[in-house]
Amino acid sequence: MKFVVCGWMLAGLLVAGCAGGHNPGAKPAGGPKVIVTPETGVTGKVKKVNEAARFVILSFPAGKLPPNGTTLRVYHGGVRTGDVRIVGPQQDQNTVADLITGQAQEGDDARGN
Repeated sequence: MKFVVCGWMLAGLLVAGCAGGHNPGAKPAGGPKVIVTPETGVTGKVKKVNEAARFVILSFPAGKLPPNGTTLRVYHGGVRTGDVRIVGPQQDQNTVADLITGQAQEGDDARGN
């Protein structure tokens, strides 16, 4: 008897799951097209800040260190807070940048334009 009851319950769940009418592969008719582009810009992190001398130490992933003269934007929590320009010297994946405008805090992101 238990086998029959379990069989009916399983059949009911199977029918209920298939009757949803949801098609995950269907595209919305007339909806906006979404274009995804990979980010190719350089992104680093602010490691140290010297407010008095208006410079920061930036750290980048290995092999992604931008050249001197590159201008980057500084973001804190997704909000742009300033601009920096790479001036060097460079050591390993760290480099020095002048704080041109705004402000920066340790942990902020520095992104290419």
